[in-house]
Parts: sequence; structure tokens; C-alpha cells
Amino acid sequence: MPTEGVTGANKGIGYEIVKALCQRYNGHVYLTARNAIKGNAAACKLRKLGLYPIFHQLDIGDEESIKKFRDYITKHEGGIDLLFNNAGVSFNECTQAYAKEAENVINVNYFGTLHAVEILGPILRYGARIINTSSFFGHLSNIPSSSLRNRLAARSLTVDGLCHLMNEYLSDVRNGVHVTKGWGDSPYTVSKVGVAALTIVLQRMFDNDPEKRQISVNSVHPGYTQTDLTGNMGTYTAEEGARSALFAGLDAEGLRGQFVWDNLAIIDWYAATPPKSF
Repeated sequence: MPTEGVTGANKGIGYEIVKALCQRYNGHVYLTARNAIKGNAAACKLRKLGLYPIFHQLDIGDEESIKKFRDYITKHEGGIDLLFNNAGVSFNECTQAYAKEAENVINVNYFGTLHAVEILGPILRYGARIINTSSFFGHLSNIPSSSLRNRLAARSLTVDGLCHLMNEYLSDVRNGVHVTKGWGDSPYTVSKVGVAALTIVLQRMFDNDPEKRQISVNSVHPGYTQTDLTGNMGTYTAEEGARSALFAGLDAEGLRGQFVWDNLAIIDWYAATPPKSF
């Protein structure tokens, strides 16, 4: 039986991805969330609609939590066919603890996504698809420094090298020099650029591994969506915001290391400017 897992799925885009998977996909759909009460409530809400996701607690900011999910899936399902890395946090601009808040955003959005792929990677089945939720702000052009952009875009970049860059950013934040160093003033932007860069680096790794070259990994921009992350402001409903992830996970063929925009176009992550968002 095919198995799909969606992180950060108790509300918003993640919830709508689970809902659509239950409607369209013949398999076991795992709705995961950091908060067990909220996750179970979301699963119950879907069951009232005649849909039957399986809830499992998962906090991508906690490696032990990811390992518990991996062990459960290994025992009960044997593997994963679709992994939607949707969990993420925004940056609280009102906080006075800028450096601490920036560290949380990078740790969850970038390192949490990385750890989910690393820990769940061994149980990805042949032909599995990974879909990483990035953002409009995840386009490379949103990093002001051309030197940093070149380092992020380097064809020789490895996971270790990318992690070094993310930690370098956090060090610059702690020292109060991140803006002058050319990172910009948005930890959320840096985290989502990191996710998009990670997507490309991971695909390169998979392509060079005979045992994993059938696995694809792509990132998506949901669009300006009405969720808690945007203060419920936005052009799209959460259901509409799930379209790009579902397209990459279910509909598109042959995508490998690509960035799917909110209009379902495949865009050039390296371009000098991002395309317009619809």
C-alpha cells in the first residue's frame, strides 16, 4: 500500500494537502503535527468528511521525534512513497530577541527539513517523491549579496557546505553584521532560500547514487496564502495554496530538483529576478 507523509499538517496548506491526498490517492496518508491535540483534531475533522488520514505526532525540530516516526512507518508501512516537507515557522518581527528568533526560523525551516530527509531517507521507496515547501522569498535573487548568491548557486555545493552557510548566517546575525554581509534582514527569506538550495543539492546527490537515483526532490512556492503564517492575509485560500505541492507530488512527471511556482510553472531559481506571483 502506498504511503504518504505530510509534515505540519494540522492546519493551512498542510491540512489541504492531506485532504487532497485522501481524496485522490490510493494509500495511507499520514497527517503529522508537532501538537498531538491539534493533529488529532484535524484528523477527526477530515474523518467527518469521509476521509481517513492517520495521525502521528512529528516535530521536525526534534530529531528524536523524526526517528520515532521513521521507526513507526518502517514497522507498519515498510516505507514512504511521498514526503511533503510542509512544516515551517515565520519570523516574529515584533520580538526583541532577534538572534534567538532567527535561529529558531533557520533551525525549523532549513535544518528541520534537512533532518526529515536525512532520517526518513533510508525508508523512501523506489521512485519516491519529496516535495519541499519554499516560498516566493526562497528565490535566489532575494539574497542581496552577489558573492553569497554565487556560493549558494555553486554546482559544487554539498549539504555540509550549505549547512556551513546557514550557520555562517546565524553567526553574522549574532554579531549584528548580517545586513552588511549581504544576507538581507529577513531570517525567513534566508531559511527558504536554504530550502530551495537544499532541494537542488539533494537531487544532485540522489542522481549520483545508484540506489537513490529514482528518487526526486522538488521545491514549491504556494503563493500568498491565507494561513496563520501570513496572519490570514493573502490572495489564495489554503486549498489553492496546496496546488503547487500537489502538482509536484502527484501530477508532474520528470521533475527533478526544480522549483514549482504558484502558477505551476517551472521557474529558474538562478534568474536575476523572481517571476511575478499570481
